[in-house]
Amino acid sequence: MAERSFVAEVEKLRLSEGEVFRGEGILAVTKALLESGVAYIAGYQGAPISHLMDVLADAQDILAEYGIRFENSASEATAAATLSASVNYPLRGAVTFKATVGTNVASDALANLASGGVTGGALVIVGEDYGEGSSIMQERSHAFAMKSQMWLLDPRPNLPCIVQAVKDGFDLSEASHTPVMLQVRIRSCHLHGQFIAADNRAPSFTVKDALENPARDVDRIVLPPASFLHEREKVQDRWPAAVRFIQERGLNEFFFEDAADVGIALQGGLYNALIRALQRLGLANVHGDSRIPLYVMNVAYPLVDAEFERFCRGRRAVLVLEEGQPNFIEQNVADILRRLGLPTALHGKDVLPLAGEYNTAVVYGGVRAFLEQYGLIQAEAAPTRLATAGSAVDVPDEVLPPLEQTVYPRPPGLCTGCPERPVFTAIKLVERELGAHHISADIGCQLFSILPPFNLGSTTMGYGLGAASASAFNVAPGGAPAARRAISIMGDGGFWHNGLTSGVANAVFNQSDNLTIIVDNNYTAATGGQDILSSHAHNPTRSTGHAIESAVRGVGVEWVRTLRRTYDLKAMTGALREALTTTKPGPKVLIAQSECMLNKQRREKPLARKAVAAGRRVVRERFGVDPDTCTGDHSCIRLSGCPSLTIRDNPDPLRQDPVTAVMDSCVGCGHCGEVAHAAVLCPSFFRASIISNPTRWDRLRHRLRTRVIAWLQRGEAKRRAKYAF
Repeated sequence: MAERSFVAEVEKLRLSEGEVFRGEGILAVTKALLESGVAYIAGYQGAPISHLMDVLADAQDILAEYGIRFENSASEATAAATLSASVNYPLRGAVTFKATVGTNVASDALANLASGGVTGGALVIVGEDYGEGSSIMQERSHAFAMKSQMWLLDPRPNLPCIVQAVKDGFDLSEASHTPVMLQVRIRSCHLHGQFIAADNRAPSFTVKDALENPARDVDRIVLPPASFLHEREKVQDRWPAAVRFIQERGLNEFFFEDAADVGIALQGGLYNALIRALQRLGLANVHGDSRIPLYVMNVAYPLVDAEFERFCRGRRAVLVLEEGQPNFIEQNVADILRRLGLPTALHGKDVLPLAGEYNTAVVYGGVRAFLEQYGLIQAEAAPTRLATAGSAVDVPDEVLPPLEQTVYPRPPGLCTGCPERPVFTAIKLVERELGAHHISADIGCQLFSILPPFNLGSTTMGYGLGAASASAFNVAPGGAPAARRAISIMGDGGFWHNGLTSGVANAVFNQSDNLTIIVDNNYTAATGGQDILSSHAHNPTRSTGHAIESAVRGVGVEWVRTLRRTYDLKAMTGALREALTTTKPGPKVLIAQSECMLNKQRREKPLARKAVAAGRRVVRERFGVDPDTCTGDHSCIRLSGCPSLTIRDNPDPLRQDPVTAVMDSCVGCGHCGEVAHAAVLCPSFFRASIISNPTRWDRLRHRLRTRVIAWLQRGEAKRRAKYAF
């Protein structure tokens, strides 16, 4: 069950020539693929393009109408390897995944693909996850494109440019026999806009045609001696072909070339941020009319020497806007200017930060410093006023403060009722008995256990590599056994992505003695709740229901325990204690199963609302805290960290410590207080049943309980009054 359904929106993909398409960036990318005559598509979900995979999954009937093969790949490497279909056949293929971690996973397949080259157009759509909205290490796709000689498109962030970039990407790939990377930034994926649609095209050559007409070209296979010629072919044939195509098609754009004797060259993806910064400086309006010449590189790699010569000749200085470090583009431009003998001064990282996302505030500061240096803006002067097309912009002089000074930091955390919380609570409780253990974390929701209140986990090396990153923590054969075992944690998504072979099978082969905890919440929850092999839900187009325990035992693990309800804290602590103290040799695997609460709520809440509206009886469970019983030690918060737990003033005037309170966001999972009618963490917790459309019996029982409680309260009040001072 994906985080969001696009069943209604995908009907827009049927729009034909001349109709106006309105929607989100990822829908526009899908429509562009259909208009480009793509033959097959594959990918792996991951922010910021998770929803692109969801769109494609919901549009499978439309894709099938055009004979397009679509696959939810097991990993980014699997997806990238499918592009081999374009090596020998005139098949247009596209794959998509998150960058840069997705590109890292897919690097082997992509490097081989780029070496031999392609016949059909091969497009790699990477969600560029860089900057403050990123969930990964701060790296860029640019370095990989340069390393493997793949061309990198970075279109201006608006729907018409993104759609055109998809089409140009296929054409560029076929013209230069090289795979092309299309970089779609995180905000571009979800921006809304419109463009004029074209007719969808069935592929001129289909997967079925390829199967019925097999072909091979030994020169395209990465094997000596052909592989020695690929490098020469890249720079002597494919690169010049790509440059010619970029120039002839006009993929890069020049704006207002004669406006001033200085200019700004920028990556296409930074165009919106630059225009907003120029607006604040009074040098552009909302329509993008600029008083500073702009050279927009919708193709970030390769650069075109002739276009830089055209833009820089006769100018005093040029500023290069390029996110991240190393400054590949700036270095390349410096080399171009040097070889051409142009005296144009080059600026970039000298007025802009070396690292970090170039948002409007950052770009504003760098552009202002550049323009002040060349006298286009006076540092002490009042802000300029620009009037164009009936609009005017007044700009204050103060620089926008950094985001960290205006936005309160909010570290990521687990959702309310998350079934992974009891796992980490159990680890904390067991460590009180057995001492601290080395814990290797993994990519996914469980990574949030590194932060308070759990403070667990020492490393994370990649998706599904939790167990592999703990493999060094085994005592050498023949040595004295260690007093403690290392613990590694991974999710079910990471297990199927990479963990089964790189982690569990590797541990079996190398006779590891460590414990691997596999958190099985039925989905790739962190990427949006997509189904995987072990999902329990029926999926009409995919095979699900394959047990993780069967796979683990299949590769040779003998000590395996499966807990089917993580909220049973007593069972969780017991299983952990056994796994960490058993004398049985070999790797230990503990599978902790409970459905992702976010997906469970997505499924059950609409059904509950429908039942209430229909007049049927619906019971919702919530937990609360008795303020008279609560001691204010807040162990419930320290051991669960649930967002529905907070503190409130103590109602007892003789006690100073605030008491715990449960907010309305509680989903009644039971972890924070009671499990199966028994208080687990503290006796101050109580469970309440909220009944919609109660029956007569419910009302009668409620009245009886109210009267009994009132009678008991009167007796307690009399007792206290009797012994009061």
